[in-house]
Amino acid sequence: MKENQKYLNRLQVVLDAIVMIVSYLFGWYVMMTYTRVSGVGVLPPEVYLMALAAIVPFFLLLYYAFNLYVSNRLEGRWREGGNILKANAVGGLTLMAILFMLRQMDVSRMLLSVFLVTNVILTAVERNVVRIILMRARTLGLNQKYILLVGYSHAAEEYIDRIVANPQWGYKVLGILSDDTEAGTRYKGVEILGQIGSLNTLLTYHTPDEIAITVGLNEYYKLERIVAMCEKSGVHTKFIPDYSNIIPTKPYTEDILGLPVINIRHVPLSNAFNATMKRCVDIVGSIFCLILFSPVMLLTAVLIKTTSKGPLIFSQERVGRHNRPFRMYKFRSMEQQSDEDEKKGWTTRNDPRVTGIGKFIRKTSIDEMPQFFNVLKGDMSLVGPRPERPQYVEKFREEIPRYMVKHQVRPGMTGWAQVHGYRGNTSIRKRIDYDLYYIENWTMSLDLKILLMTVFKGFVNKNAY
Repeated sequence: MKENQKYLNRLQVVLDAIVMIVSYLFGWYVMMTYTRVSGVGVLPPEVYLMALAAIVPFFLLLYYAFNLYVSNRLEGRWREGGNILKANAVGGLTLMAILFMLRQMDVSRMLLSVFLVTNVILTAVERNVVRIILMRARTLGLNQKYILLVGYSHAAEEYIDRIVANPQWGYKVLGILSDDTEAGTRYKGVEILGQIGSLNTLLTYHTPDEIAITVGLNEYYKLERIVAMCEKSGVHTKFIPDYSNIIPTKPYTEDILGLPVINIRHVPLSNAFNATMKRCVDIVGSIFCLILFSPVMLLTAVLIKTTSKGPLIFSQERVGRHNRPFRMYKFRSMEQQSDEDEKKGWTTRNDPRVTGIGKFIRKTSIDEMPQFFNVLKGDMSLVGPRPERPQYVEKFREEIPRYMVKHQVRPGMTGWAQVHGYRGNTSIRKRIDYDLYYIENWTMSLDLKILLMTVFKGFVNKNAY
């Protein structure tokens, strides 16, 4: 199977082309059915067949441009599906633009619309079927890609762990070359074959599909010699850095005039476009929510003022983005108290300071609704890590590694940690883990998912006292 990989790639192109033809003919059938019912005239069939002859190669080129003909061993279904959707969207917009410029008003837009929707769905189904077949074949030991590791380190072990746990990837480690570990030693069935200096001799008798350089930090001085040997062999080589103990997050590389620079943490919201899009959603969303929940907020205000003495709104200093303090608003849910008493600690179960109406609005998160004004002002976001008081920030920054990273983005009314139950008196360390995941993996779709999870299971908080 591996020897015929190029034929498998060509088969994928043929399958995609067949799906495009079927989708197009289905669109043509829908158009003709509509035409017979409505009585509207259409162009002759040969015109649409000529268009099909141009559309198929054009869309295949788009698929190639959107990396749909590269190895998908490690490619996720969602990413591949996203690329299919993008390619069809670009193709559809291009066709519409061409029709507009040529002033071809008689070409059926219905056919084009049905074709695009059907093509996305059928291509996704077809590729998932192919993916399942290949994954099962790889699990059975077919279509394997053989890899030689150079260097025994924590990075090498982590790489082997992932390969062993995912046989559907179709990777097989031939062995490891190491200067620090005795030959014959094994890790999860992978054997130390000899020293790094024997690489040239080994490649004379065995030709792996890939070489992975996995030397430890203390052996980086050998990299130049190792890379030279690998390049001389002509085998595709990749480098797996051994810095997970130093940088235990998701770094990314950027190019500065040919100089590769590794950034310790990837923060998508540091991108101006992403930040602007999120801010626009915050503004529109906060205005919408203020209008939608205005009756609830008005009723809550009346109940608070008629059941206890003190201000309607309770404001408290919190630490926001870039460690800047701001005043966060909440409906007052406690008896009025001095600043010293307020700073003593978190609210506890059956806390005598909480009013009768306060227990209800804290349990249902209604007390958080004034924070829509914080979002509108720009102090907060609809979604993000929850902000803490300054005294706790100072405490946690010394006790919890990477705690301060959460301040690289705006704090939120709800967050990834909160919808997973980490609110109130719960593990701060677990909360930070979820916050870091959110910061490093932010997308608009993740924000939408968190908002939906908040609506369905996040309002009522069992840990709110």
